Amino acid sequence: MSILSRISDATDERSARLAGIGLMLAGVGMFSFGDALGKALVARYPVNELLLLRAAVPLAILLALVWRQRASLPRLERPWLQLLRVALSTAEVAAFFVAVVYLPLADVITYYLAGPIFVTALSAIILREQVGWRRWSAVGTGFCGVLIAMQPSAQTISWPALIALAGSFSFALLMIVTRSLRATPDIVLAATQFSGTFSVGLVLAPFAWKMPGLPDLGLFVLAGCISIAALLCTNRSLKLAPASVVVPYQYSMIIWAVIFGYLVFGDVPSAATIVGAAIIIAAGLYIFIREQRLGREPDVSPPV
Repeated sequence: MSILSRISDATDERSARLAGIGLMLAGVGMFSFGDALGKALVARYPVNELLLLRAAVPLAILLALVWRQRASLPRLERPWLQLLRVALSTAEVAAFFVAVVYLPLADVITYYLAGPIFVTALSAIILREQVGWRRWSAVGTGFCGVLIAMQPSAQTISWPALIALAGSFSFALLMIVTRSLRATPDIVLAATQFSGTFSVGLVLAPFAWKMPGLPDLGLFVLAGCISIAALLCTNRSLKLAPASVVVPYQYSMIIWAVIFGYLVFGDVPSAATIVGAAIIIAAGLYIFIREQRLGREPDVSPPV
């Protein structure tokens, strides 16, 4: 392989990583808005009903798209891994909304922001991705910023907290499995993911059903549509770049939490939140700048 060819490949890889980072940031922003909307809805409706209605419209849209493109879709790769991904996705979503019933949203988000720590470790062990000490340090620093900003309450030692932590670990495994299924079309990944939460909601919702009014029904539909867009962004992000590179940008969720908290609920961020957010941004920028630098410095040594 020529030197120019290797430089071109390195440039393409850098562009893919930067695009993956941008999509992850967009997906996290939309997920954050959906989480705030879900927190408001779950205060008035059962969790199982939320899972059902939140997934109904997106699943109908996605299944229609999958059906229209069925002739061009390849045979589903690694069916058992696809099934595991559906189970992990369902467990992660259910754990989040169960936890926010009993814990403040800030506490639950704190546990979920431990996900990049799990992903970084698992990507090195399972996916054999190269994770150096600098990235480990940046991820750890970002998590310290989350703890400073969120200031978890005394309720953290409880079974709802354990549910939230289990959900965070499920989310990390979900990111790893999604990265392993890069050949599966995005629409199929999103459709199977929504099918899990819809199935659980369909089975359990009748046991505790509260008929929503038209405005709240519109909010359920909005939450589902936001979830589609966010899910497509994060799935594409994991196809373009290694999980250990893009998942740390989940820390930007705290920035969105401050914005939505102020605009929607009138919450003024504390000094600790501002300091923690600054640390998180610094850690994320460090990873971003380092990825750019690695992309500009390809290996151009002659082949052996």
